[in-house]
Amino acid sequence: MDKDQIIPTHQVWDQLDTSRIPFWAYTDPGIYKRELEKLFYTNHWCYVGLEAEIPEIGDFKRTVIGERSVIMVRSSNDEIQVIENVCAHRGMQFCRKNHGNTDNFTCPYHQWYYDLEGNLLGVPFKRGVKQDGEWKGGMSKNFDTAEHSLTKLRVARRGGVVFATFDQGMESFEDYIGSDMLHYFDRMFNGRKLTLLGYNKQRIPGNWKLMMENIKDPYHPGLLHTWFVTFGLWRADNRSELKMDQHYRHAAMISTRGSAGKDKQTTNVSSFKEHMELNDPRFLDVEVEPWWNGPTAVMMTLFPSVILQQQVNSVSTRHIQPNGHGSFDFVWTHFGYEDDTPEMTQRRLRQANLFGPAGFVSADDGEVIEFSQQGFEQKPFHRALAELGGHEIGNTDHMVSETLIRGMYDYWRKMMEI
Repeated sequence: MDKDQIIPTHQVWDQLDTSRIPFWAYTDPGIYKRELEKLFYTNHWCYVGLEAEIPEIGDFKRTVIGERSVIMVRSSNDEIQVIENVCAHRGMQFCRKNHGNTDNFTCPYHQWYYDLEGNLLGVPFKRGVKQDGEWKGGMSKNFDTAEHSLTKLRVARRGGVVFATFDQGMESFEDYIGSDMLHYFDRMFNGRKLTLLGYNKQRIPGNWKLMMENIKDPYHPGLLHTWFVTFGLWRADNRSELKMDQHYRHAAMISTRGSAGKDKQTTNVSSFKEHMELNDPRFLDVEVEPWWNGPTAVMMTLFPSVILQQQVNSVSTRHIQPNGHGSFDFVWTHFGYEDDTPEMTQRRLRQANLFGPAGFVSADDGEVIEFSQQGFEQKPFHRALAELGGHEIGNTDHMVSETLIRGMYDYWRKMMEI
């Protein structure tokens, strides 16, 4: 398809760099369709889940890559497969449950059924029906069930986390992440067996990239979030770093908790509440874990689909699931480690209340993303600024910069050929 059929000619990124982002990047349906093809269905590894979600043979989880429904399943040989949830016969999304256990997948429309690896096992009336001593109807004689399997994705597993891609020619997952980001990935997923604690899910009426931006934006946490600035969990004066991979697509915001209370950093910050107190101080009952190796928080974005969160003792994945240019589902999977003490498990669960759709912190993010999208739709010919810290792109030893956002759009423009 000619590029001009997707990107109208009036939509030109007329800046030399990515410190100003046109609003149409968030509002144009053609841009969004191009993103699905170039960023989700090719060229990238996308998050699908945790091995702990499907511990037994036959366990499955239905999820999405971009807008395409896929199933992560533990197969009969104890391997993890990812198959597309589209019947090879008439294209029906045959799996309707989010989670379950099965020994095969059967499409309810015409009863075609598949094994856990996605191979077609049976076709009703394949030979037709026998009437008056002869077979009538059925599939053609050269019909081969082996040619009608479900689409099977390439799968990468590391540290109990599962990624998949439709792109059979993709580089390895390790090369895709890069050595710098792999260090922070392995910090959280360090070989200890994971345990599933629970889920949150919300639909946010905003462009999917805004959530990627949100976790590449260290500017807002000490200004927007009352909990962060008041209790010192994440403030601009905390010891911190911003790091990216060589392509600027993945990033990590790394911070060490500082002091709470009033100081120079809280002057004129309306979200700081000097006299705010907790009815239950256990929400801030933080235990330093040996694997932290310093930072109390690392927020990692693996482009395009997932955020890996460690905020004090709360650890989770956040899966971005776009559904249109102005909406996405956001699925939080909270987990712990098999060798956690009961006290640590309770601590993780308690601190998880800071996050999720109604989290003491994260509720703010969903709301500002919605309001931002409303502004973009109102004024699609305008642009956003990402000039904090200059126009350059690079790692920093502080968080007063929008360099990670500039980096993401530098990569985005190259991949989108804009």
